[in-house]
Amino acid sequence: MHYTVGVDIGSSSSKAVILKNGKEIIATDVLQVGIGSKGPKVILEIVLKKSKIERKNIDQIVVTGYGRFTFDEADKQISEISCHAKGIHFLVPEAKTIIDIGGQDAKAISLNSKGKINQFFMNDKCAAGTGRFITVMSKVLEIPLDEMKDYDKKADAPVTVSSTCTVFAESEVISQLAKGATTENIVAGVHNSVAHKVGGLAKRTPLEDNVVMCGGVAKNTGVVRALRETLNRNIIVAPNPQLTGALGAAIYAYEEILKKRRED
Repeated sequence: MHYTVGVDIGSSSSKAVILKNGKEIIATDVLQVGIGSKGPKVILEIVLKKSKIERKNIDQIVVTGYGRFTFDEADKQISEISCHAKGIHFLVPEAKTIIDIGGQDAKAISLNSKGKINQFFMNDKCAAGTGRFITVMSKVLEIPLDEMKDYDKKADAPVTVSSTCTVFAESEVISQLAKGATTENIVAGVHNSVAHKVGGLAKRTPLEDNVVMCGGVAKNTGVVRALRETLNRNIIVAPNPQLTGALGAAIYAYEEILKKRRED
């Protein structure tokens, strides 16, 4: 029996998954604090407490994510692109295209039938098309972030938010408010802007059906709606979309154990 842990340290949250024998999920959690905080160490303590497994009984820890090089509890660091691919293939084996929208970046990943990465593209130069962009807009509109999706559902004529720069887009949104556009239509326009930006990444891959979305933004049904329309594809939201990177890391940790066993 082997227990492994995957930890995913993002810009705005820390996630962890404990696996038994590489297949059975024993404990998971998400903490809304990321790199530069005590979040990564705290999240490890939380899942260990949840699972009632002592640290000494964990065979391997793999860390991934934006802050993976800052976590000294891990046995190995693996890129988030590889870990998301591994986690999504475990959850949705038929997935061929992954769209991951995190707090600071967005990724489009193409997989083959065995879950191996064919190609990937990443937007990490600008906040547009990321969770940060939506967070900024929610503050401008004075709407709680988790209510953005509810406003999107009520939109009847989404406005165009054309600026790809967050600062200019903020001015554009304020201008739309001054012109009398409804908050609902502005929110839908913000979501469409994110989808346009991320959709451009996805279209650079061999875009295939079974598009799976992960990352914290996948919980926003307004962005899922906008991506579905932009790509003209059905979008599958991964179960617990924030945890796919940590899950993939935990699977990699188990594979490391098997690899060492074969070498011995």
